[in-house]
Amino acid sequence: MIVLEYPDYVHSIRGSAEAAVILDPVRKKWVRLTPEEWVRQNFLQYFLKVLLYPAALISVEKEIRVGELRKRYDIVVYDQDTKPWLLMECKQPSEEMGQAVLDQALRYHIAVPVRYLVISNGNDTYAWEKQGGSLTELSTLPPWK
Repeated sequence: MIVLEYPDYVHSIRGSAEAAVILDPVRKKWVRLTPEEWVRQNFLQYFLKVLLYPAALISVEKEIRVGELRKRYDIVVYDQDTKPWLLMECKQPSEEMGQAVLDQALRYHIAVPVRYLVISNGNDTYAWEKQGGSLTELSTLPPWK
């Protein structure tokens, strides 16, 4: 498991507790604030402020086709050549990070092949590097090159 310390960041939130929305700085729009969205937004800040991933190369919640199904990945980071480099699956903090979540990320990997896979519920974070047909678990998130 990877231990992270999220950067200090004042999120822009508005609305009532039942209908709160949060400003997504990557998508540049207000989105419904769910527990999963809270994890996604904190991870985006970690990517931008700690790992210094370029915002222009981050894609959030885009639709993909996995076989006949339409799915939405949480976060994809592209490399300098604008090829998918890292795929992240976010879950709400109460969801256990297990094989089912990794399997979901691997299914998305079929449509969006990447070098790195990350899963997190905001508390527990795991990452793997995919080389050939095997996955190697990482102890840190990959740095931006």
